Amino acid sequence: MNLHEYQGKSILSGYGVATPMNMLATTPEEAVEAAKKIAEKTGSNKWAVKAQIHAGGRGKGGGVKIAKSLDEVKQFAEQILGMMLITPQTSKEGKLVRQIIVEQNVYYAGPENVEEYYMSVLMNRATGRNMIMYSTEGGMDIETVAEETPELIFTEEIDPKVGLQGFQARKIAFNLGLSGVAFKECTKFAMALARAYEGSDASLFEINPVIKAADGKIFAADAKVSIDDNSMYRHKDIAEMRDYREEDATEVEADKAGLNYVKLDGNVGCMVNGAGLAMATMDMIKQSGGDPANFLDVGGTADAERVEKGFRIILSDPNVKAILVNIFGGIVRGDRVAQGVVDASKSMGDALNVPVIVRLQGTNAVEGKKIIDDSGLKVHSAIALEDAARLVNELLN
Repeated sequence: MNLHEYQGKSILSGYGVATPMNMLATTPEEAVEAAKKIAEKTGSNKWAVKAQIHAGGRGKGGGVKIAKSLDEVKQFAEQILGMMLITPQTSKEGKLVRQIIVEQNVYYAGPENVEEYYMSVLMNRATGRNMIMYSTEGGMDIETVAEETPELIFTEEIDPKVGLQGFQARKIAFNLGLSGVAFKECTKFAMALARAYEGSDASLFEINPVIKAADGKIFAADAKVSIDDNSMYRHKDIAEMRDYREEDATEVEADKAGLNYVKLDGNVGCMVNGAGLAMATMDMIKQSGGDPANFLDVGGTADAERVEKGFRIILSDPNVKAILVNIFGGIVRGDRVAQGVVDASKSMGDALNVPVIVRLQGTNAVEGKKIIDDSGLKVHSAIALEDAARLVNELLN
């Protein structure tokens, strides 16, 4: 689950990671009031006005502005709120900005007196351990740094038995070239960041940039945070932060129905049981001359209601020209799936307006094929994978 910047910073702050003071606003008037309160508490007479969407590169699209007066705070809030913000990480249409934050200016001694670094915590898949990745090249895309100057990227693996150790945090500060107050602040920052990552069951914490202010203080000037969905039962407070407006509406609907759905760009919808079978099915669709339009895993159950919900979600994509149902009868019997497909097809009537191929294998697959063949519906059945691929090819052509 992705979080907004202000939500990620609230989690970081709770674990002792230094973040600039910020306040959420949904109107220009709220933005001005927020700026006044921040000025009272911090003495700052400059503020950052930032769009809150689930995408990076907001500054490149005009979604981050530095205001030097309350009038500018209001002006920038009026410009950003309601805009369709286009960044390198959004679609070409962009994302609607519904809320902003007004944030304490951390460049209080001028940009020339500030240094920017990169720091993230993530899983190292090769070793199965969490690690801190960091670089002196803050404010840049880490992919660009890795490609052009890989020697400027450092990593520090975290032993799960003991967590990040003090000597490792000091090594991070040393490799970033810090000394004095900044060195001590950075070690505390790195230790707190590692605790926050593990304590919140995150899958990614990315701070870009980490700021060293003129007085040596270290701040998380930005925060990209993703939380492992499987841990939500342990974090009810974080689960409540989910902003469904930032997610694909169809994927949200599927999630609420208990279906694992990911929209793709092809023309053949697929409904399967099991992630491995889904991947194989998408390969088969490609080999048959089509392109998968989605990943949809119905799980271990496939009754009529669940199948109908899956059909309707798949058909919400106008690019779908055919649907392939590929079920292996193990936990769920083939005849039950077949009856579910038949019942769902009758219930949907003309709404199911594309060819449907049902391939069953495993428990009661033969009985399932007979149910479909005897239904009188325009549903094509298959048992062998080759037959299903042939039918997809024929129907697309």
